[in-house]
Amino acid sequence: MADTKRMQAGDVTPEWLQSLSYTLVPSSKPTTIDGVYVKDLKTHLDGRGDVIELWSKSWVEKEGLVVPEHVYQSATDYGVTKCWHLHNVHTDQFTVTRGKLQVVLVDIRPWSPTFGHVNSVILGTARPKLIKIPPMVMHGWKALHMPEVIVVNLQSHIYDPVDEFKFEWDCVLKEAWEPLNG
Repeated sequence: MADTKRMQAGDVTPEWLQSLSYTLVPSSKPTTIDGVYVKDLKTHLDGRGDVIELWSKSWVEKEGLVVPEHVYQSATDYGVTKCWHLHNVHTDQFTVTRGKLQVVLVDIRPWSPTFGHVNSVILGTARPKLIKIPPMVMHGWKALHMPEVIVVNLQSHIYDPVDEFKFEWDCVLKEAWEPLNG
């Protein structure tokens, strides 16, 4: 493993991830990971339907969001878990425009005050939210709604496959995924 103060996404291995101790924070609690931000989005309802504000430039200075350079929509089929991945450079900011999604975030930055924290956040159209995930915070999601979940991602940088580091969904933290029956 490289010097942890200079650690990059390319230095992360499944073996290293398995060696860490994690602190799981359930989705019913506020996020604890340094630099992660969850914003409740405003819905305007009337007799004709609704409008949800997804992003505003005014949020950049006021709330610490980043100006998107690349925006895309993706669909995830019900029950599918897409993870794990992280980035050296770009910040993800995304919201759900159809369905319900569980997002799991893992702080693997050894220099971070919240190193080892695992947060679970539920995003959905019933209570719309925008989530901001800084570089080097490993994350993934699971679609909790049939037939699919639609996600709109407002990335800080134009997509670059060189900045996409992926790991198998079950290499760590299998117990973090909903639904938890009990």
